[in-house]
Amino acid sequence: MLQAHVQSLQSINVIGAGIAGTWQALLFAKAGRDVAVYERDDAAMTHGTSHWAGGMLAPHAESEAAEPVITRLGLRSLDLWREMLPDLPFNGSLVVAHGRDRADFERFARLASGHERLGASQIAALEPALAGRFTDALFFAGEGHVEPRRVLPALHAKLRDAGVPITFGVDARPRDLDGLVVDCRGIAARDVCPTLRGVKGETILIETAEIALSRPVRLIHPRWSLYIIPRADNRFLIGATSIEAEDEGVSVRAALELLSAAYAVHPAFAEARIVEIGAGLRPAFPDNLPHVTVDNSRITVNGLYRHGFLIAPAVAEATVAHVAGAASDTEVIRCM
Repeated sequence: MLQAHVQSLQSINVIGAGIAGTWQALLFAKAGRDVAVYERDDAAMTHGTSHWAGGMLAPHAESEAAEPVITRLGLRSLDLWREMLPDLPFNGSLVVAHGRDRADFERFARLASGHERLGASQIAALEPALAGRFTDALFFAGEGHVEPRRVLPALHAKLRDAGVPITFGVDARPRDLDGLVVDCRGIAARDVCPTLRGVKGETILIETAEIALSRPVRLIHPRWSLYIIPRADNRFLIGATSIEAEDEGVSVRAALELLSAAYAVHPAFAEARIVEIGAGLRPAFPDNLPHVTVDNSRITVNGLYRHGFLIAPAVAEATVAHVAGAASDTEVIRCM
């Protein structure tokens, strides 16, 4: 009865224009539903978690620590990203380590899937800036990355092209809207998700013309994997920590570790200009897995944790399939 009721609601109101809500709206619109989006931030989305995201589409590399469902959703999402934005670069990603962290590097290699091992000459051919810096690396050829601050507006433009209105500056709540409501408010949805918590991710944006990279580079670190992601205009995003804290400040220790990691990858980063330092709160449930909770005419999509850009497309696809009555992904969909 619950699924039949959900199917009967033709109009879809999505709350949240971050990466989760945007993909929900895109795929519901593609399925022929009448969709509207409401977002409490302004069009620049500078207060959202997506603003500080790395945008790595790395399901195989994430398999070192993430649950198998994340890898599965991430692999499907790669196809959806390619379909939606075919011009996105998918140049793969590299994982490297210095000699002192060799044991952690080998552990990563054992636990992660979908990579090939490269020697020094192969690294130099792939990333000339890293020539002579590392003796071997793991290359995840099928992976990619997006620049959140550029790709999210591009997805919003696709929504508008599909006739989906986005209303910014409105703090909508599920009870305020009619039809089927898809709640993608992230950490703000604690009124309906009391077990939700924020996990802080700190990042630093730097700028330098002294070095060029074609793909993200992860540096194995004793406490966490740190990555350097190339951006447009000679910029690089360095991130990201995963700290069980809900303030949005960046600690001195985190800043030092992030900047030291960049310098350890290449000394030229020491002369880079710091453009921004900031942090975002990723919404997470106790199991660190995404939950799509269906309760009558309300669907709550939350808990994407560190994997928002990686899995949002596949999570949206699972939501649309459930509403259409086509299938129900039992690892993601939870019915009340």
